[in-house]
Amino acid sequence: MKTNARGFTLVEIMIVVAIIALLAAIAIPNLLRAKISANDALAKGTLRSLSTGSETFATSNSGNYPGNATSLTGATPPYINTNYCGQTLSGYVYACTFAAGGYTHTATPVTAGTSGPTTWTISTGGILTP
Repeated sequence: MKTNARGFTLVEIMIVVAIIALLAAIAIPNLLRAKISANDALAKGTLRSLSTGSETFATSNSGNYPGNATSLTGATPPYINTNYCGQTLSGYVYACTFAAGGYTHTATPVTAGTSGPTTWTISTGGILTP
């Protein structure tokens, strides 16, 4: 009697698993780099939003900069919609320093090299520096 055995052999299954592992080894580092790049771009954009809100506040208030983040979010209409100061967003921690003569906003990566490459600072006049 003759039977037709159908199915995959162990060698065939091992080859498929090896190919999937090879593709994952190629793709995962690229995905991590893309995530770090996206976090970095978001941090710079957020700092620019804080700076724009602070500069607009100063323009509307005879050159006096806001004393705190509530001055930016509590106005009608608000200068910024969200208070990022003291918050963690997409791998960066935001710190804000306000004074009557200016401001300094900083975005620091939670884990340098993993969540973001560098600390970014924007100061009075919209000057962004790493």
